[in-house]
Amino acid sequence: MLSCLMWEAWGPRVRPVEKAWPGPWDPGMDGQLMSPALPPLMPGQQVWEKLLGCETPRINVFMAVPTIYAKLMDYYDRHFTQPHVQDFVRAVCEERIRLMVSGSAALPLPVLEKWQSITGHTLLERYGMTEIGMALSNPLTTVRVPGSVGTPLPGVEVRIVSENPKKEGCPYVLHAEGNEKETQVTPGFKEKEGELLVRGPSVFREYWDKPEETRQAFTWDGWFKTGDTAVFKDGMYWIRGRTSVDIIKSGGYKISALEVERLLLTHPSITDVAVIGVPDMTWGQRVTAVVTLQEGHSLSHRELKEWARGFLAPYAVPSELLLVDEIPRNQMGKINKRDLLRQFYPSNQGDLRPGASEPDSPLPRAP
Repeated sequence: MLSCLMWEAWGPRVRPVEKAWPGPWDPGMDGQLMSPALPPLMPGQQVWEKLLGCETPRINVFMAVPTIYAKLMDYYDRHFTQPHVQDFVRAVCEERIRLMVSGSAALPLPVLEKWQSITGHTLLERYGMTEIGMALSNPLTTVRVPGSVGTPLPGVEVRIVSENPKKEGCPYVLHAEGNEKETQVTPGFKEKEGELLVRGPSVFREYWDKPEETRQAFTWDGWFKTGDTAVFKDGMYWIRGRTSVDIIKSGGYKISALEVERLLLTHPSITDVAVIGVPDMTWGQRVTAVVTLQEGHSLSHRELKEWARGFLAPYAVPSELLLVDEIPRNQMGKINKRDLLRQFYPSNQGDLRPGASEPDSPLPRAP
C-alpha cells in the first residue's frame, strides 16, 4: 500500500524504472512489483552506456546511492571531456530521465551540485530503512532542500523524541510529531534534536524468531525506533546521523559527524571523508577526520584546522587527521565507522589520551 502511495508522490507510474543499486537490499523493489517497471540492476561501469543508449526507453525514475553518483561523475570527468559530448550527456538526461533519486546514505552537497551541472537534475533525497520502507521524501515538484529528507510520505507518521529524564509516565519527551500534511512542534523544543520514531502501514511487524530484539525495536506505544538522530527545521526533517556513531559527544557538546563530513567534502583537496568520535579521557570523544585526497594534493592538520575554523564551531573542528588511500565501504556504499575505529585504534579504547592531538605537519598515511 505505502509503496504505491510513494510512487504516486513521485509522479506517474507507467514508465520504466532504472536502478544502479548495489548490495542485497533493493529499495523500492516492492513498489516496482506493484507498478509497471523494468528494474535492471546495472554494474557501475555500464550505467552511462545504459542511460545514453539509443535503445533505452524513457526512464521514469533512476535510483542510486551517493557512492554510485560519485563514481559516475569520476567516469564522466575521465571520459566525457569534450564540450559537445558533455552537452549531449546533459541533453539526453534532461529529455529522457524524469526523476533521479538518491538514498541509503547522506548525499554530499558537492555531489548534488556537480550532478546537477552535469545532467540538469536536482537529485531527490529521501529516507527509509528495511524495517519501515520509504518514510520521508523531498517533494517532486516544489523546492528540494539539499541535505534534508523532506517530509513524511502519505500514510507515514513520525516523531522526534528524547529520553524522559524524570523516568515518570511516558518514557520519552516529544519534540515534534508530523505526517504528510503538517508537523506540530512542542513548545520549547523548536529545532531540538532527538531520535526519529516512525509509525505506518509499511513498518514491519517483527524480526523473525527474535522476540526480544523486536520488543526493543519499538516504544511501549508502538512506534519503531530508527536509531537515527533527526531534527525538524525550516519545514523539513533532517537526519543528523546514527545516534550510536554519528553523534559525537565532546566536552559537553553534541556534534553531527555528517554535518562535519558535508563541510569537509567542500575542501578542494578532499575527495572522501569519514568523521568518527574517538574515545578521549578529557573530552569524552575527540573529532577525528579520516580523509582521502585528490591525486597530487597534500593537506596538513594545521591547514585543515585553519580552513575549517571559517565554517565550523570551534568544538566541531577535527582535532585529529588521518590520511588514507581509500575509505572502505560496504555494498550499499555506507561506511562502517565501528570498523574504522577498530582499524585505526585496535585497542578499541581509542588510544585514550589526556588531550587531543595537534600535529602541525602532514600526518603519515594510515596503514
